[in-house]
Amino acid sequence: MGNPEQPSQPLRRKNTPHDEALKKLLQTFFKEFIELFFPELDRMLDHRQTRFLMQELLVDIVGQEARELDLLLETKYTELDAYVLVHFEPQSYREADFHERMFIYFSRLFERHRKEHKLIIPIAIFTADDVKDEPDALTMAIPGHDILHFQFLKVELRKQNWRQFIESDNPVAAAIAKETG
Repeated sequence: MGNPEQPSQPLRRKNTPHDEALKKLLQTFFKEFIELFFPELDRMLDHRQTRFLMQELLVDIVGQEARELDLLLETKYTELDAYVLVHFEPQSYREADFHERMFIYFSRLFERHRKEHKLIIPIAIFTADDVKDEPDALTMAIPGHDILHFQFLKVELRKQNWRQFIESDNPVAAAIAKETG
């Protein structure tokens, strides 16, 4: 009988070709993506210091499931004069507990990297038509006291108005216009 704390058969969700294309876009145009969708964050990052990290395998002990993060990078956060982790998670299908999965990923990254990184920035990118208005937070509370409030950044590509990207020189804007048009 196996150890209950170790997953017997790690389950890995296969990425769709669409997710793989988006990962390649983010790897090539990380700065441009952040500039397009999160301009305030863009001004706080030193993109000259960006490097992509090897895929990390994160284990959900309770769910007995292991998953690889889609995309993890390290860059310099100028306001803290520190390196930060940016975790991208493309999502091309509806998943009821996606916000919980994002929290699990965040907590595992925090547990593993808290000594060398003061900040972890989780970003979900929703791409499918039926993935709209997805929750971007996980909250736990009792009356009169918040226990936890975790919120990740999100981009819902199908909600974007492609016309706003037509005049842009940003290569991500061109790809998004094609995706949302």
